[in-house]
Amino acid sequence: MREEHLPARAIERCRDQTRAHSKTFYFGSRFFPRAQRQAVWAVYAACREGDDIADESPAWDRAAHLDAWWARVRRALNGEGSGDHVSDALAWAARTYPIPESAFEELYEGLRMDLAGHAYDTAEDLELYCRRVAGVVGFMIAPISGFDGGDATLQHALRLGQAMQLTNILRDVGEDWARERVYLPQTLLEQYGVTRTMLARGTVTPEYRALMRHLCAQARTWYAQGRAGIPRLHGGGRLAVAAAARAYEGILDALERNDYDNFNARAHVSGTRKLLLLPQVWWECRA
Repeated sequence: MREEHLPARAIERCRDQTRAHSKTFYFGSRFFPRAQRQAVWAVYAACREGDDIADESPAWDRAAHLDAWWARVRRALNGEGSGDHVSDALAWAARTYPIPESAFEELYEGLRMDLAGHAYDTAEDLELYCRRVAGVVGFMIAPISGFDGGDATLQHALRLGQAMQLTNILRDVGEDWARERVYLPQTLLEQYGVTRTMLARGTVTPEYRALMRHLCAQARTWYAQGRAGIPRLHGGGRLAVAAAARAYEGILDALERNDYDNFNARAHVSGTRKLLLLPQVWWECRA
């Protein structure tokens, strides 16, 4: 990499977007070496741009905007910017690191699931969604960090991304309901006796707590599976990914402290609490 080719202003914009929209992801990214964290910010900003289109664009125009985003991403992954900051930063990152287009293509398909109002009937449906919109981010980050272990390491990275997405879903049940989206699988709703009428009321019942406990346990299982691949990452990538994972899992702790009320309170991890996690994370990485 030749430093003079780095689009500094574009990278700064991506950094600012990462910091504004995901303090936990940004917290972890700071532990990558300089060039790697800049590439990670570019990847995050590109993913975020697609997510914002799926969530916030006018409903009648979302599909067209998402297709245009995908066209910009494909050009960027071929090393060609489109003149906007995110595309230019991603193009630099793709010229510097082997970021796979297939991972972004899966993300695109996951965002199309949101546009289509996909129904999540089973746990497998939810797992697929978590793979597409977040799990595959592990496929983007691992080549930036560098890693050993081939596909096995990538599968661990996939699991870690799925765990983070499931955490987001559990944190945001109330917000998603307001967007007329329900990611909780219908089979699990029926198994635990939770109805959509109950979700509409936003009342935390014993049945709802049991469902949340089940899904939190699932997320923690995925975190454990994902962490098994962290030792295979190179250099600072280990601490960066481990710190982000611990901070994200802390959202589940906060949800539990809130008695699983994700309708009236937003579970989060304070900056101080994230810093307090670092000694343990550092020790685990050394071990």
